[in-house]
Amino acid sequence: MNVSVLGCGRWGTFIAWYVNKAGHDVTLWGRQGSKNLQVLMDSRKNDYLTLPDEIELSHSLENAVTSAEVIIISISAQQLRSFAKQLSQLNEIEGKTFILCMKGLEADSGKRLTQVFSEELGKSTNVAVWVGPGHVQDFVNHIPNCMVISSENIEITKKIVQAFNSDLIRFYYGQDLIGNEIGAATKNVMGIAAGMLDGLNYSSLKGSLMARGTREISRLVRAMGGNDLTIYGLSHLGDYEATLFSLHSHNRKFGQMFVQGEDFGKLAEGVSTVKALKELSAQYHVELPISDAIYEILFENKDAKKTLEDLILRPVKFEF
Repeated sequence: MNVSVLGCGRWGTFIAWYVNKAGHDVTLWGRQGSKNLQVLMDSRKNDYLTLPDEIELSHSLENAVTSAEVIIISISAQQLRSFAKQLSQLNEIEGKTFILCMKGLEADSGKRLTQVFSEELGKSTNVAVWVGPGHVQDFVNHIPNCMVISSENIEITKKIVQAFNSDLIRFYYGQDLIGNEIGAATKNVMGIAAGMLDGLNYSSLKGSLMARGTREISRLVRAMGGNDLTIYGLSHLGDYEATLFSLHSHNRKFGQMFVQGEDFGKLAEGVSTVKALKELSAQYHVELPISDAIYEILFENKDAKKTLEDLILRPVKFEF
């Protein structure tokens, strides 16, 4: 199968490496002038892995899209709408399968990424998401994990899983696109919260964060029409180890450095997701106390220690 991966950051480059390892012909695309692409063209390496010679590197979006049957997109979630507009101008995108390999929500609207993508390319587009736990650093050291493919068309889901399954990543069929997308995006917010607890030397409270965080997001998923049990699967709770505890997690590290007054300097997708959750909380009339607390700390200059203590020590109530 011919596969193109659009986006040559840490995750996109790994996906290209992995899909090639799974036996497919791969083109990895980066924007003209991309530093990441230039480094790969010069050395076939980045900080995490070495690309095999048979992976084609390209900055021609048209060539990458027209030559592939399956197109995997791995870019910042907030750039997806403008990028999808760009894709919609290309010829020969009918009948192709697109997989969104990113975790986020559109900050201003709260929309899921498949909604954003379908609005720009049309509802008939075959679009799926690839979500769940795993770090590049572990995968390239042959440490396996489980992930999820989800779409609104079970045949598309099955086709992708069968094509990409391996001993390194065991894929599950996702049956609830809403729950899987919301779950994958919001675990980054919980990651920021966990990092803040680490930075305040309150790491022992991460167990409480896990318990209450899943309940909070499951209520939102149910209100949006998804299955609230999905939050307890791989896309959300299953990703907590990689997000709330791992030293590799960008979102956890961002939260830790934020409360310590330091600049993280890399993308933490959970920051934009917090804004989106503010919008969804209002749209669906669902209380999201943890998300609200992180929003207040990040955007309203509330004191992190007091805000998180007040959150944990809320008035006594029944647990369920």
